[in-house]
Amino acid sequence: MLTAFARAFKTPDLRKKLLFTLGIIVIYRIGTHIPIPGVDYRAVQVCIDQASTNTGLFGLVNMFSGGALLQITIFALGIMPYITASIILQLLTVVIPRLEALKKEGQAGTAKITQYTRYLTVALAILQGTGLVATARSGALFQRCQVANQIVPDQSIFTTVVMVITMTAGTAMVMWLGELITDRGIGNGMSILMFISIAATFPSALWAIKEQGSLADGWIEFGTVVAVGLVMIGLVVFVEQAQRRIPVQYAKRMIGRRSYGGTSTYIPLKVNQAGIIPVIFASSLLYIPALIAQFSGGSSDWKAWIERNLAQTDAPTHIVLYFFLIIFFAFFYVAISFNPEEVADNMKKYGGFIPGIRAGRPTAEYLSYVLNRITWPGSLYLGLIALVPTMALAGFGANQNFPFGGTSILIIVGVGLETVKQIESQLQQRNYEGFLR
Repeated sequence: MLTAFARAFKTPDLRKKLLFTLGIIVIYRIGTHIPIPGVDYRAVQVCIDQASTNTGLFGLVNMFSGGALLQITIFALGIMPYITASIILQLLTVVIPRLEALKKEGQAGTAKITQYTRYLTVALAILQGTGLVATARSGALFQRCQVANQIVPDQSIFTTVVMVITMTAGTAMVMWLGELITDRGIGNGMSILMFISIAATFPSALWAIKEQGSLADGWIEFGTVVAVGLVMIGLVVFVEQAQRRIPVQYAKRMIGRRSYGGTSTYIPLKVNQAGIIPVIFASSLLYIPALIAQFSGGSSDWKAWIERNLAQTDAPTHIVLYFFLIIFFAFFYVAISFNPEEVADNMKKYGGFIPGIRAGRPTAEYLSYVLNRITWPGSLYLGLIALVPTMALAGFGANQNFPFGGTSILIIVGVGLETVKQIESQLQQRNYEGFLR
């Protein structure tokens, strides 16, 4: 594998792409440390230094921003607005016929949908930036910090507008950097930036576990967490690569004097067909009532119940709801992203059939049956992986900075495998051995 990396850097055009990607990553990481105007940077650092302030409702967004959210930098929103906009457009494609028609138009339609995604990203960045500024001004961003109300000293409308515009521009720049990586670098740009954001939080989180440990100066806890993380990565790689291959046979066709078809292939149905999206959906849905309760004034029974049962990640109600929401969204996303009837019609159109299954409706029913059966273990796997941080908290007293959480591991493994495959394919095009010999 190291030899393959060396050969990749020896190839001029591939080396240029790798270096370009690394340069964009450096620019992105610099932006995550530049504070926005109107923020008292010293007060922010005082609050961040307190371990208990890193908990709360903003952990997921802070992870996706590489820690920039709690530092309130120009890239504080990270790529979350783009991820949310992409998911919304993907769901609306199934509902709105106009978007579905654009999707079928090929490259031109995809470019139009991408343009809509950019507009929606900017709109969501304005909305989320306004919410973040209001949260920082009220002191709710760091609930247990004594100087939380001093993070934004000047609370005038002009300062608020400047802060929102700065964060929105930062989100637009992150989106542009991701597209530059996609066009001129290696891999999917947004996925690479998401990978870097999550991986950047690992060293500090691991060192915090070592510092807070009590066995042999914390090295035993540190080694245990690293060992658990490596085992989890191995299991996630195994499941992410697992697939159910449905054989497909194409009949021979005579067109003029040439014979076409007669080949055998397969339809790869992954065990985790939905990817990380069900976890993101479930997390976002559970954050909504907690955020409403946080910003509502006064005290009431419903607010106390939400803060006790939904806002606390280790509460039994939160765990049960989180688990079942992941299962629900896994089936929901698979249902809208894979259409068995459309696949069966395309197979029938080109003379393909599954051995032992009649073409047409019986093929669609068979695909639905197989898809439902493999979605069950995939959804259960997502639910269990997503609950790893909670189990770690209860098991050996890890803090909320437990680095090998389900969401982070799923994203890192998925993006890493996809990027390695792209490098592998480019090496194979140049007759190199690649990573796998």
